[in-house]
Amino acid sequence: MTDAAASPAPPDEQPPRRRRRGLRILWWVLGSIGVLILAAVVGIVIWSQVGVMQAEPGPLAAVRADDRIVISDEPDGIIMTPADERSHVGLVFIPGAKVDPWAYASKLSGLVADKKVTVVITKPWLNLAFFDLRPLGSFTTLAPTVREWMVGGHSLGGVRSCQLATQAEALVLFGSYCAQDLSEWQQPVLSMSGSEDGLSTPQKIDDARHLLPRDAEMVEIPGASHSSFGDYGLQPGDGTPTISDEEMTAEITRLVGRIANYLG
Repeated sequence: MTDAAASPAPPDEQPPRRRRRGLRILWWVLGSIGVLILAAVVGIVIWSQVGVMQAEPGPLAAVRADDRIVISDEPDGIIMTPADERSHVGLVFIPGAKVDPWAYASKLSGLVADKKVTVVITKPWLNLAFFDLRPLGSFTTLAPTVREWMVGGHSLGGVRSCQLATQAEALVLFGSYCAQDLSEWQQPVLSMSGSEDGLSTPQKIDDARHLLPRDAEMVEIPGASHSSFGDYGLQPGDGTPTISDEEMTAEITRLVGRIANYLG
């Protein structure tokens, strides 16, 4: 037997059966990966829609009945504007993960009625701010008369608001903290935390303090829990609030109102 006869055939001369088997294996691998990706996407979509914490009906009804506030429900967000005068300062507010955007209307209502701030509560994609990649302009265009904008959010919504901070004139964190460095940013920053917060604990907020500007205002609200920043009931893993809803609304109005006054 010659050397030429003993050597294997080059790849392009392999028997058709072997090539077909290789193609079947390749398609099987690609198909399996596709199925796993599809299953993951479907799983995330289903998970995002299950267990959404709904707005408590009482506080929401009170806001809707308040004739000092005009409410507009748009596909991208809920717009609350003062009824008696044009507002020039606004807040784009991003809800926490799997929390009904309407659950924040009551706690933010004092800013609208008393401080004349326009509030746009966003409707995050899949109820998760993490997946919502829209720029701030997608929401500020909903209130074209506003000249100066604050951006802020609760919990995961606050993390997302940090990513949008440089598109606004101020940043407000509601029981949240940043995941990227804003320490050199030169605009006003307010970080509100709760002494009884079992999720965005005072320790976690303190650990991320170095990511905020040195002159950021850090305020721990006595008796406030994680869910105190909204009206959606108690949240698993959270502490027990000792502050009333009325006191919490007044504190949010006072603290955020100072930033609004500075911008206005």
